[in-house]
Amino acid sequence: MATTTDSLEQKLARVVEDVLREHLAQCEAAAVAAVHAGFRRASAGSARPSKRTKRAPRSSPSRRRTSDEIEALSERLYEAICRHPGETMSVFAGAVGVTGNELRRPSTVLRREGRVRTVGKRYGTRYFPMDE
Repeated sequence: MATTTDSLEQKLARVVEDVLREHLAQCEAAAVAAVHAGFRRASAGSARPSKRTKRAPRSSPSRRRTSDEIEALSERLYEAICRHPGETMSVFAGAVGVTGNELRRPSTVLRREGRVRTVGKRYGTRYFPMDE
């Protein structure tokens, strides 16, 4: 019985070693292929794109918004603040459909008019409507 167990253990050890060797050979082949591809790219040209091609084009040229546009955006922001008091600007940006940076000026207008109060600082700022 001991010889059967020994031979079974030996067979199992050989199978595990074979699987391990095959796995290591595949890993080595993949690593060699990656190194060769890297050298091919480096010899073909710059491996890194230039900064000009990296930057995404702007969707529209920057321009100053009119006071009517700021006022309309302020109203949309105020409605969002009334619907979801105590949220951050990123939540309101999603509700209004613009970026948080685009809401910076309308939020300042609402605070100066006394229609909105804020609690917190920077990214933790929460916005609440004031009672009218």
